[in-house]
Amino acid sequence: MIKKMEHVAIIVTDMDQAIQYYSDMFGFIVRLRGSSKTREMAFLYLEEQCNIEIELIKDIAPIGEYYKSGIVNHLAFTVEDIYEAIQHYGKKGIEFLSSEPQPTLEGGRMILFYGPNNELLQLVERAKH
Repeated sequence: MIKKMEHVAIIVTDMDQAIQYYSDMFGFIVRLRGSSKTREMAFLYLEEQCNIEIELIKDIAPIGEYYKSGIVNHLAFTVEDIYEAIQHYGKKGIEFLSSEPQPTLEGGRMILFYGPNNELLQLVERAKH
């Protein structure tokens, strides 16, 4: 059902500084940068491994401290069809944090749930172009 590891999300306090660090230090390339009403986000990849990304997240108006959501915020997995995946994993006992998938920055869909150690996990259906 899961096709690949999608991305690891990291909470940052300065988006430009974080992008510069990952680009200059390790050679990451920005694939997508944008904002929602609550967050600024950027997706970075390595040329040699472009199918696994780092998502940098900066809350526009942070709610409290980051210790609850963690600096490494979530691990995401790619799925082909999010509704099929929700049904499949729901039957296996996963309880999702919302009743419906939410839109992603690039027009796909995602849904969150917790792993066995309360780690935040995400299923992502990429936008079909």
